[in-house]
Amino acid sequence: MNTTQTSINPEKLAVTAKDAAALLGICRAQLYKLDALGKIPLPVRLGTRAPRWRVDELRAWLAAGCPDRATWQCGKAAQ
Repeated sequence: MNTTQTSINPEKLAVTAKDAAALLGICRAQLYKLDALGKIPLPVRLGTRAPRWRVDELRAWLAAGCPDRATWQCGKAAQ
C-alpha cells in the first residue's frame, strides 16, 4: 500500500495569464489588452516576465461588477 500522495493539487492562489483568462472566460490576448487598458486588477509580479493574477482578487472583482482598475483600487483601499 502506497501512503504517499502523488497527485496533490491544492487550489492555486495566483495564476498565469492563460489560467486567469480561462477563469474570466476570455482569451489570453484579450486579458493582456484589458490589462494594458487598466480594466482588470493589477497582476502580482514574481519577476520581470512572470505576472500572476490572484484568484481571490479576480473573483471579488467579478462579483463587484468588473469595475475599471482605478475604481477597483479605490474600493480596495476603502475596505
